[in-house]
Formats: sequence, structure tokens, C-alpha cells
Amino acid sequence: MQHSPFSFHFAYILLSHSPLLITMALEIAVKAAVGAPDVLGDCPFCQRVLLTLEEKKVPYKFHLISFSDKPKWFTEVNPEGKVPVVKFDDKWVADSDVIVGIIEEKYPEPSLKTPPEFASVGSKIFGSFVTFVKSKDPSDGSEQALVNELKALDEHLKAHGPYIAGEKITAADLSLAPKLFHLKVALGHFKKWTVPEDLTSYHKYTELLFSKESFVKTKTEEKYVIAGWESKVNP
Repeated sequence: MQHSPFSFHFAYILLSHSPLLITMALEIAVKAAVGAPDVLGDCPFCQRVLLTLEEKKVPYKFHLISFSDKPKWFTEVNPEGKVPVVKFDDKWVADSDVIVGIIEEKYPEPSLKTPPEFASVGSKIFGSFVTFVKSKDPSDGSEQALVNELKALDEHLKAHGPYIAGEKITAADLSLAPKLFHLKVALGHFKKWTVPEDLTSYHKYTELLFSKESFVKTKTEEKYVIAGWESKVNP
């Protein structure tokens, strides 16, 4: 059966304690895969929001947005055309940081708040990865800059793990997990590069994250991650 790129492709409806009450599903617009408008795409910021909803067991349904053919309704409610956007109380809200904050406020249990002292852990990894994966100059220092950031995360996890804030997964982990997946897939494909084996705490961390049910359910296929980075790496 064919679906339009802006139809609902996923819906979770959770019953409340009363059998007569149904929790309304949040609407979220996310990126469709490059070349496959009916498949969940590779946006790590979209996956971050989906992970948050999954971990909190908040019911949702999503619209897949094909960037090559954005539907009119989407550009009308979201003129900048960016994803993710979530509909809260009849208003579409953009920016994954803002969205995750609202979700935490509206659905406080289970709490995913990251203690302030750990909130910035790993925050420079994605930028370093982007610089390295796009680099054409082996001597520009971008590889070492990324390794330094990964080592810093490894040391933090060694002292505080298994997650960034200890035994419990928090928002910082859910933000980082999709980015580390992109790092693994894109660098493996475009540069035949892997994270150093001696960063053992880092590898345990990614294995833990990537095997979570919420992650498996919300990730895209590796081929779509590669397709998403192709135009950035080889413009």
C-alpha cells in the first residue's frame, strides 16, 4: 500500500488507568529517508525526540517529511522547513532542545533530566565528527580533535558510567546516541575509520545505547545514514 510522505506512518495509543480514557498521541514531523519518502530518515535530532517519547512511553504519531518535496501544510505551519517539529496544544514547536524540554515538563515521569554538572558531557563530539568526515586534508588535525573528544567521553564514562549521569539514562544520553550512531556509520563508510579499540568505556556505552529497544525502534537503516551524508561529504 502506498503512503504519501505526509500521512501518519506510526502511531502509539496508550490506554490510561481508566479503560474509557485514551491518551491523545502527540504529532511529530520528522525527516524521511533520502530517496525513500515512506521510510524514517537519518535526522539525529528527530531520533533524539523519538527516543525521549519512547523512554517516557508517550504516545505519538509521526509525519514523514521528504526534504525534496515538502508538503504545503508543513511549510505553512513551519516556514523554516526544519525538523523535528512537534504539535503541542495546537501549536507546532521546532528545535529539539526546546521540544525535549517541553516533553520533560508535560510528562515528568520517568524523569530524564540530566544533572547540570553532566549536561555538556560529549557535546563537542558531533561538531568534531562533522569536521572530520567532511575533511579532505589528512593533516588538518580534525581526526585528532575528534579522538580527543572521544577520549574525554571515555574517561568520563570510566569514572561515572555506564551512562553519562551514572546508572540511569538521561536526556544527555538520548541526545548523544543518534550522533554516535552517525559517527560510527558515516566514518566507517566514507573514511574506513573506527573508534580506537582502547576506548573501552566508550564502546561499552555505545553497545548499551544501540541495543536499547527505544533506539532499535527509532533508528534508520545504515544505508540511509550514508545517503544522508553523501551530499555533505562529496558536495
